[in-house]
Amino acid sequence: MLTIENLVLQRGGKPVLHGIDLAVAPGTVTALVGANGAGKSSTVMAVAGALPVQSGQVLADGLPLLRLRPEAVRAAGVAVVPEGHRVLGELSVLDNLRVAAGGLPATEVAGAIDAVLQTLPELRGKLADPGRSLSGGQKQMVCVAQALLARPRYLLIDELSLGLSPVVVKRLAEIVQEVARQGVGVLLIEQFTTLALSVSSQANVLVRGRMAWSGTSRALLAQPDILHSSYLAPTA
Repeated sequence: MLTIENLVLQRGGKPVLHGIDLAVAPGTVTALVGANGAGKSSTVMAVAGALPVQSGQVLADGLPLLRLRPEAVRAAGVAVVPEGHRVLGELSVLDNLRVAAGGLPATEVAGAIDAVLQTLPELRGKLADPGRSLSGGQKQMVCVAQALLARPRYLLIDELSLGLSPVVVKRLAEIVQEVARQGVGVLLIEQFTTLALSVSSQANVLVRGRMAWSGTSRALLAQPDILHSSYLAPTA
């Protein structure tokens, strides 16, 4: 399991996360939903080693992650797809993938890229194209591919659907489910709750930096009042 225990985080001297608990099982998709400012991205950044925390614990299969540098967190089996589908615009798609595979032995890079392209076959015809020429959806696929090249046991995706068309979002949702079927535990951070709950088995609602609700996605879908109240709550 990837577990977050009693995580407390401040940014700019202001409390952002107030002792949250969260768990992600291998081979499943877990949703983390909430309004803007609820603390979703801060949670991801803390787990990824990009933000210092005040207290709490993050464990990947029992291995403590807090206070590790981002590259050490990635090496420990936790990869992140950050918000904003950013790629290296001057490099080709293939070179973007090669950069992401830099931590692998040189003899394994080509095979690892080919394996990732089996999950994201849309990128095969784009390998020679510069990153700047891609659509938003294609850039997001490259970002997912880059994270998968770390061969993670756990994948954190921040705002998968941001700024993308419904057709692209539907395809990305299929990719997330395929990744989970391959045994990876996925934490999906989303404002688009319909998407998040449609692909996940477990769900968590974050309100003003506190975990307001945890349970199955099906149970949350049956209680729309919980979601309604969480999105009307003031931000953290």
